[in-house]
Amino acid sequence: MKKKHRFIKWGLPFILVIGLLAGFFWPINSYIETPGGASDLKPFVQIAGHPDKTKGKYMITYVQLAGATPFKLLAAHFDPHASIDKAQDITGGVDNATYNQVQNFYMQNAINEAVAVAFKAADKPVTSKYIGIFITDINPKSHFNKTLKVGDTVTKVDGQHFDNAKGYQTFLATKKPNDEVTVTYIRNQKMHTTTQKLMDIGGRAGLGIVLADNVDVSTTPTVKVDPGSIGGPSGGLMFSLQIYDQLTGKNIRNGRNIAGTGTIALDGSVGEIGGIDKKIIAAKNAGATIFFAPYIPPTKINKLIDGGATNYQVAVATAKKYAPDLKVVPVTNFAEAIKYLEQTK
Repeated sequence: MKKKHRFIKWGLPFILVIGLLAGFFWPINSYIETPGGASDLKPFVQIAGHPDKTKGKYMITYVQLAGATPFKLLAAHFDPHASIDKAQDITGGVDNATYNQVQNFYMQNAINEAVAVAFKAADKPVTSKYIGIFITDINPKSHFNKTLKVGDTVTKVDGQHFDNAKGYQTFLATKKPNDEVTVTYIRNQKMHTTTQKLMDIGGRAGLGIVLADNVDVSTTPTVKVDPGSIGGPSGGLMFSLQIYDQLTGKNIRNGRNIAGTGTIALDGSVGEIGGIDKKIIAAKNAGATIFFAPYIPPTKINKLIDGGATNYQVAVATAKKYAPDLKVVPVTNFAEAIKYLEQTK
């Protein structure tokens, strides 16, 4: 009896403590996404000779992504603004270091493209150099899977360099699956080559990689952008607006708190992103009155994002329910955002 009493006295509390620790800290192979924040871009952007001293804000919105634990997972089921994703769907199966490298690349490339778009719109000197295609994922069945890695930048195929991803895709379209090609690529600032066979991608030949453009931009005056710990490509549009307004001094912000999201391409087109419902909540919590949302007319392809609706549709529905005073403005390109702010100034 004494042993039993001793177990009850010491064993059960010990088990309870272990259970609580496991509930708080035991990692589950999932991520929980919730509304993050909306940061003023003024401290992020420095343009030589062009300080931003005007009122109002251009704000970059972001989501909060956290590894799941049993208690966090339970709480997420009761949070209307939380979503649960498998780790594979978030990271693509790569380790944390590689995932962070890709996210940092996306952000830096978004900044470069935002700078180029803003300077072109302001009719200021800007030059862009296309370095190559940055690898964000590799098909496990690709013949290049053992030589190329996520984070490499392909600069040539069979000795030929192109000025955009389409150039590489057009060149590979002249090949057949199982044809050998030599790929030149950069890894850790060093040049390498590898020769492998092309794989069959739906009846055409390809390397079997997912890619993003790697572009270097230089301007006069110089621009320095420090995004801090924020990663990903979705801040492109808002960086473009901050840089353009700061560079021109037109003050089209006019004291307003303006948030938004969307990728930006060198031609000024705005692309869709994930988690826009959570970014609406973040913008509302930060006091934004205007929210720019990517608008791409619904198609079978882009309706796959956000469970069957486009970014703009999700943003409008979320604002109607949780942020009725937030004006959601659809934009397909940078010029439309500028036009809206000028006309409502």
